[in-house]
Amino acid sequence: MAIQRLLIANRGEIAVRIIRAARELGLHSIQVHSQADRDSLAVRLADEAIDIGPPQAAKSYLKIEAILDAAQRTRADAVHPGYGFLAENADFADAVEAAGLAFVGPTGATIRLLGDKVSAREAAAKAGLKTVPGSQGRIEPGEAAGALAEEIGFPLLIKAAAGGGGRGIRIAHDLAEFERFVPQASAEARAAFGDGGLYIEKLIARARHIEVQVLGDGERVVHCFERECSLQRRRQKVWEEAPAATLSDTTRQSLCESAVALAKSVNYRGAGTLEFLYDEATGKSYFLEMNTRIQVEHPVTEMITGIDLVREMIRIADGEPLRLRQEDIRVRGHAIECRINAEDPLNGFAPDPGQVEALNMPGGPGVRFDTLLYPGYAIPPFYDSLLGKLIVHDQDRASALSRLRRALREFRIEGVKTTAPLHRALAEDAAVRAGEVHTSFLEQWLEREAPRLAQYGEVDHP
Repeated sequence: MAIQRLLIANRGEIAVRIIRAARELGLHSIQVHSQADRDSLAVRLADEAIDIGPPQAAKSYLKIEAILDAAQRTRADAVHPGYGFLAENADFADAVEAAGLAFVGPTGATIRLLGDKVSAREAAAKAGLKTVPGSQGRIEPGEAAGALAEEIGFPLLIKAAAGGGGRGIRIAHDLAEFERFVPQASAEARAAFGDGGLYIEKLIARARHIEVQVLGDGERVVHCFERECSLQRRRQKVWEEAPAATLSDTTRQSLCESAVALAKSVNYRGAGTLEFLYDEATGKSYFLEMNTRIQVEHPVTEMITGIDLVREMIRIADGEPLRLRQEDIRVRGHAIECRINAEDPLNGFAPDPGQVEALNMPGGPGVRFDTLLYPGYAIPPFYDSLLGKLIVHDQDRASALSRLRRALREFRIEGVKTTAPLHRALAEDAAVRAGEVHTSFLEQWLEREAPRLAQYGEVDHP
């Protein structure tokens, strides 16, 4: 490979994941870290580590100049942005390449096109994909926006044009709520992404959130099938599966072919994910957005296809043509991922950073735990609360759910409260086991079941 020294411009479990892939490819891994992360697992595992600034992300992980300086000082020849932070920052991608380094992801121009939800919707429409009825571009606060909202029809979603992860989203049920929420959504979007632009779209009740994984080398694109991510709290995914068990073969093929069509139309390079809303009542699917990075939930796709997506990203960034042929990519079995966060589900999901006093990570056949944890680690309070992802794989969904229940019973952590009780409860729930979920399911479920979560705190103690 031409790439020999890979700098990881991220932290946490995704940094650990990238370091492992780099090592398997024979690369020298360089881990950037804030002062709060000097004792992180990623720093411990990397071949080299370099301090890039104070704990605050704006002064470290989001500071382009600091990361480029670190790359220069460590003689890196490539940068992997992971997810979050600068992963979908077009200026960062441009700056990395202008510095003579390989960016493990798409070009800045592609990120700019697809990272803005408005231009992404336009690109999707040109590629033949259906989009949710909504504004044709960014809205400007005022009477015209209100008139457009009434024309589209309530309820509707007010969404940030830039960024993702559920930030800047509001649901307006009438004109009064719309006028009240627009400035709030704009302010949150500006704080999160540096861009207060908004657009609006019709709210589809009881929709399923389906996404398709693609890989491209700038010329050829393949899909790695789909995932279902309908179990969400406050627009944040908490549980993901692959494949989406309730889709018909016809719908699955249509979604995957649509994803490839859009990625091909923009000469996509690297790993990317196209997100769709599937209206089960009508059988219609609508393009939502494209994430121009590796997703948090990529392991479930890896488990059902046997493809190491992170390694493929690095190979593509190194100039290698895509090695995969569509006809060779097959779905084998079923995989489920649970996001384990440092949050207390018995206290309104309040963040609970602290020191890991004891830790037992589940194992056995078909079990994978991608994590930043180790015994004695002090979890810093400055970043996202994700501690790890418990992923299971088995021959079918029922078997995978059984394996998940077993693995969740084995997981034990002391010193920090986590969302593991929520996942134990969901894995036992009849509707979840039957696959009868939608994007509003979890929040409605929590209104009924939250008081019962305490009984799911007890686990086995191997």
